[in-house]
Amino acid sequence: MAKVYLFLANGVEEIEALTVVDILRRGGVEVETVSITGKHEILGAHDIKIGADSLFDADKLTDADMLVLPGGGRGTNALMAHEELRELLFAYRDADKYLAAICAAPSVLGMNGLLKEHRATCFPGFEDKLLGAVLVKEPVVKDGNIITAKGMGVSIPFALTLLAIFDEETSKKVAKQIQFA
Repeated sequence: MAKVYLFLANGVEEIEALTVVDILRRGGVEVETVSITGKHEILGAHDIKIGADSLFDADKLTDADMLVLPGGGRGTNALMAHEELRELLFAYRDADKYLAAICAAPSVLGMNGLLKEHRATCFPGFEDKLLGAVLVKEPVVKDGNIITAKGMGVSIPFALTLLAIFDEETSKKVAKQIQFA
């Protein structure tokens, strides 16, 4: 079974985080939400409380197939400032594992040089932070092991794209079940 870690910080865009968790779990992917705050309870960008499955421990986060960074302004800033998360992103890149980010969060990848020569997209206004990326205006962009998306409005297509990486038929089935296709 595929495994994904999705990182949560105060100020996360709730829909971007929870849509990914929901769609992937519907598709049989093991998803663990990880708080980078030191506390299990996260307060989202719109004052919605979210309970994380676990707290950040770099030694226990090496066994997944993909890391996912949801957006939200304050949440993205917190992800950017988390040095151990940064190191984990490089480790996954070096191991040819998947990195996915939506909305403002592709800036975390970009500012760390992880988008160099990759096609990518982000929430409008963050393009200058996608250092070295080939900017495209598509809602969701998959280029090699990097998947980026524009924002909350494309949370479902983003999540279905992530699911399709692990099982394309299941992604189509889930899309039909949720009346998306």
